[in-house]
Amino acid sequence: MNGSILRVGALILVGLVAVLLYAGTFVVQQTQSAIVLQFGRVRTIATAPGLYFKLPAPFETVTFLDNRILDLDLPSQEIIASDQKRLVVDAFTRYRISDPLKFYQAVNSIPRANSQLASIVNGNVRSVLAEASFTAMVRTDRSRLMSRIRDDVNREAARFGMTVVDVRLRRVDLPAANSQAVFQRMQTERQREAAEARALGAQQAQEIRARADRDSTVIVAEAQRRSDEVRGEGEGERNRVFAEAFGKDPEFFAFYRSMQAYEASIKPGDTRMVLSPDTPFFRFFNGPQAQRDAGATTTVPAAPARP
Repeated sequence: MNGSILRVGALILVGLVAVLLYAGTFVVQQTQSAIVLQFGRVRTIATAPGLYFKLPAPFETVTFLDNRILDLDLPSQEIIASDQKRLVVDAFTRYRISDPLKFYQAVNSIPRANSQLASIVNGNVRSVLAEASFTAMVRTDRSRLMSRIRDDVNREAARFGMTVVDVRLRRVDLPAANSQAVFQRMQTERQREAAEARALGAQQAQEIRARADRDSTVIVAEAQRRSDEVRGEGEGERNRVFAEAFGKDPEFFAFYRSMQAYEASIKPGDTRMVLSPDTPFFRFFNGPQAQRDAGATTTVPAAPARP
């Protein structure tokens, strides 16, 4: 009987020790920090990973905080840029808890920290972007603006034990109605530029065609002039050669010119002529002796001009 009571008592004692050990220890992971509270007052802070001891609840309680980088998505908001354009800005931020004690004393929990930080970031986004133009936000100065917002937010978030790692502008755009108006204006502007480009191209094409036509006319006229000069020189040279050749034998010249006249005047299918019976035109029809009998006084008819 006494042995059974001792065994039960030992088991109860072991159980109480196990419960006390379980209630009096806590483990801090690598991604956490822990705040030990004694009746609501901070007794100690554990930032290194490992096993720690405390008094069982309700004497001491432990609050765990995440040491990793935390994300905070911000709702879209409308701002007015320095060039008086209404813009829809969608941003997000990443932060971490740098001072667990200050963080716990200021905001106590991550949801409350998110709410507080969202107000800070939205205010700084609005104030910084209000001084910039739409072009600077979208194209030329976006990185500098985000760095400025991050630095301004960090100065305010430091009193809450938080450090902002980054602030990013996910989207900076015009409202839907404004975007449509801007798109139509851009489309009209591009159509106008296209019409101007086509008109300029047509003008330049007309100028090129006119210049080409003028050059072609000048070239053809110059070629025709040169051709006429060469043809005239050739005709003159031919006549000179003929005169020189025929001057050596007038009788042959008379005979040759008469043959040319016969060829030009007597056409196939029509050999009718009205001539005087004693005309010298057909003197060579009576043979070469007729030419000698006619004597040098006979005038030789001119042959028709060669075409």
